[in-house]
Amino acid sequence: MLTQRQKDILHLIIRNYTTSGQPVGSKTLREEGIAASSATIRNDMKLLEDEGLLLKTHSSSGRIPSLNGYRYYVDHLLVPEVVDRHAKEVIRQSLSKDFYEINDIIEQSAQILSQLTSYMALSIGPDVKNRKLTGFKIVPLNNRQIIAIIVTDKGNVESQVSTVPKNIDSQDIEKIVRIINDKLIGQPLLTVYQRLRTEIPMILHKYFQTTEGILDLFNTMLGDSFEEKIFVGGQMNLLNFKPLKDMDHFKAMYLFMKNEKDLNELLSEKNEPFEIRIGNELGNDLLNDMSLIQANYEIPGHGNGTLALLGPANMPYSKLLSVLDTFRDELSQTLVDYYRSLDSFG
Repeated sequence: MLTQRQKDILHLIIRNYTTSGQPVGSKTLREEGIAASSATIRNDMKLLEDEGLLLKTHSSSGRIPSLNGYRYYVDHLLVPEVVDRHAKEVIRQSLSKDFYEINDIIEQSAQILSQLTSYMALSIGPDVKNRKLTGFKIVPLNNRQIIAIIVTDKGNVESQVSTVPKNIDSQDIEKIVRIINDKLIGQPLLTVYQRLRTEIPMILHKYFQTTEGILDLFNTMLGDSFEEKIFVGGQMNLLNFKPLKDMDHFKAMYLFMKNEKDLNELLSEKNEPFEIRIGNELGNDLLNDMSLIQANYEIPGHGNGTLALLGPANMPYSKLLSVLDTFRDELSQTLVDYYRSLDSFG
């Protein structure tokens, strides 16, 4: 059980270290308001070190926070800063442009958030499960490749390049388009997903002598529609903060930042408004000295989305939590306005 002074010392050390990156000593703590002698402060710092909340750096008398120290701070001492009016206006203006597709809004939010904070930003839009398939078109690229264009009622447009098996000709492609338009257009994506695995295989046997490769083509063309797409901004920011041991380490980090599946798995369930995970809580050895701040939001009638920042454990949590909260509110309003415009247009 920490005393109030020990909590104040930990709080000040974290605040100073996340700002300067330098170890904090007793002299600094006294100057910033700890009403005790240097000897008493050093004794408290030693107790905090023994508790695993602080680390001593080589021969210096200063201390830096440990990962456990950050965890204690986040759980017990963190107070979000107030976002100033200018920062709010920058966020509002950055999301005020005209958007023509929901994914444009979500992608832009990741780019803006990474620029505002200088950290790696992740953004996922409202849930896929609430969308309906409203449009489907195939555009030939050449003799063996096509682009499938999928449109949903929530303003999502996905395009997927597919290679056509040799046993499928242009008339077969026309049949596929008719089947999709007759059986799947207007259906919720969850229903489309289910029918691709139950009803559609049986229908294909009526239209084709052999269904070899055709069901795979269906899945290839429509597959992206069923997945939550994650947009990433500022990937290279992560390399600015994480010391890389060697080229293999660099390659592993680069592949991680480009792997949508890994990044999706990094995010937790959308149960709480905010969640902060530190070090091994992220479940990835590459990120054992990093932290992730996740903010979730709900768009009534359209599902839940997520924003997150990934950076070093010594991120300024109180500032970033406030920025994320403000950004989340502005993004939510932008999405509500966008959906309202779709409804009025329809």
